[in-house]
Formats: sequence, structure tokens, C-alpha cells
Amino acid sequence: MALSVLILGSSAAAPTLSRNQTAQLVTTERSQFLIDCGEGTQLQLRKYKVRFQQIDHIFISHLHGDHFFGLVGLLSTMHLLGRKTPIHIYGPKELKEVVEVQFKYIGGPGLSYKIIFHGVENRKDAIYEDQEIVVTSFEVKHRIKCFGYKFQERVKPRRINGKRVEFYKVPNYFRSKLKDGADFTTEEGEVISNEVLTDSPYPSYSYAYCADTAYNEGMLPEIKGVDLLYHEATFLEQEKSRAKKTFHSTTVQAGTIAQKAGVKQLIIGHFSNRYNDLNSVLKETKTVFKNTQLAIEGKTFLAGDSKSKK
Repeated sequence: MALSVLILGSSAAAPTLSRNQTAQLVTTERSQFLIDCGEGTQLQLRKYKVRFQQIDHIFISHLHGDHFFGLVGLLSTMHLLGRKTPIHIYGPKELKEVVEVQFKYIGGPGLSYKIIFHGVENRKDAIYEDQEIVVTSFEVKHRIKCFGYKFQERVKPRRINGKRVEFYKVPNYFRSKLKDGADFTTEEGEVISNEVLTDSPYPSYSYAYCADTAYNEGMLPEIKGVDLLYHEATFLEQEKSRAKKTFHSTTVQAGTIAQKAGVKQLIIGHFSNRYNDLNSVLKETKTVFKNTQLAIEGKTFLAGDSKSKK
């Protein structure tokens, strides 16, 4: 299964009847990761049939309400449903206090599970990693401290070629070693190279999430060459001065970042409520970066694939 991104919200500041506040679900073969959690995110998770008790890691970009006001509600529902496993939350270090003070005055026996907070800094070291994926953070340019996140799949194991393995009578117990690159020696002492018995691994993909940000070439090294990039495009280019004042980006600026970073595919979102019809937003971005799509609720984007599904 390829690295995928489900859009749960794409509106700037306030929600609309057709666009929720910012939230995305990143899915790998083994895990699901929630990025940002605007108000109403748990309703979106239900709407798109996401089993949110399987989410163990939540990444918050910054402490503007449209990116995290849904967090406490989601955590409360997880408790009501009897969650027992810990949940890890990554974001600005102040987020820990914001969440804990709300639960402090709610009353009751406390949550049925443990919350583990991870204060994020602008660094290249991994803030999360497992056998499948590595997540790093980088700072973007906004009115307050704000972080982007990059999800990079590790190199995948080689694929066993069934016909050749059968032909050379490779025993079942040895097949896991083939995935790790081992050669096989037959009973007659003949060494069969790993390249003969296996095929190349499936590609490893990457996704970068650039939260609310003004035009910022400083983050280009962090997102260079990713397969899938999300970048806000709050305003059309004619509102460039307003974008600068509010530390947001225009369509052209988002496209320019994607072009300079050499990414494969661009998703734009965080649309101003002044735009009911987003065709003009998409069209203007495409004048700079052709392979652009809109972050529309319910769309799933596959890294390495220029098409989305709904």
C-alpha cells in the first residue's frame, strides 16, 4: 500500500458549510497519523469511516485554533470509547499545558489512557520513527511558531520471486533472509545470488506538510524532491499584500515553492472563506506548477500517483 493522505479539512480560519478546518490523515501500510485537528475533526473521521482508535500519533503544527481546537474533543471521545493504549502528541511545547489545563477542570477520574507529549523543535533529527517510516519536523514562517512535517518511507525489503525460489528449492525458513539481501547456498554448494531470487523492492515515498506559512524558501532543503507536497494557498495572487501581512501564501507562491523544491505533486489548501468557487484558485496555481490538485474533503492522495480518489 502506498503512502496516502486523506483530506479531512481545508478551510482557513473558520469552517464553511462545505469546508472543515484543517486536518489530514496520513496512512501507511501499518499505521495512521493525524496531522492537525481543527474543530469538528472527529466528525470528519466518522464521516470517512476512519477507525480513530487506531490513531496513535497526532501532529499539531501550531497553536492557532483552526488547527487544534478539535483535539480535546477527539481525545475525550477516545476515552469514552474505552481507549487503553497511549497516544503520542507532537507539537509546540506549549500544547501540553493547553491540553492539560482543559482536562484539569473537566472533573472526573481522568482519561482511561496516557497522553505522551513531544515538544517539537526545528531540527533534522527524527521526531518519530519505526521500521516503516521516519517523521521529521521543520519550521515554517508564520505569525507564531509553526511547524511542518515530513513523512519519509524507509527503503522497503526486496520482493521474493516465487518461481525462482521454487526452482532453486529455497526452504521456507530462509525466505525472510532473502528479503534482507542474503544469498542462498544449495545443498550442492552452489551460491545463488539474492538478485536472482528476488525482485527490486517497491518504491519508497515521501510526503511533506507545510502548515500555515508565508512564502519561505528557507524550507526548500527540507521538502526537496518529495513525492507529495501540501502547501497552503490561502489567497489568490491579487491578494499578495494581504497574504504578506497575515503570514500566509498565495496560489502563485505555493506553486513557486513546489517548482523550486522539485516535488512530484502539489496539494493546495487552507482556502480563504472569500472563495466559494475554487476553480480560480486551482487554475492560477497551475500557471506555475501544473501538477496541482485541491485539498477537498474526502479526497485521498497517493504519493507517487498523480491521481486522487474519492
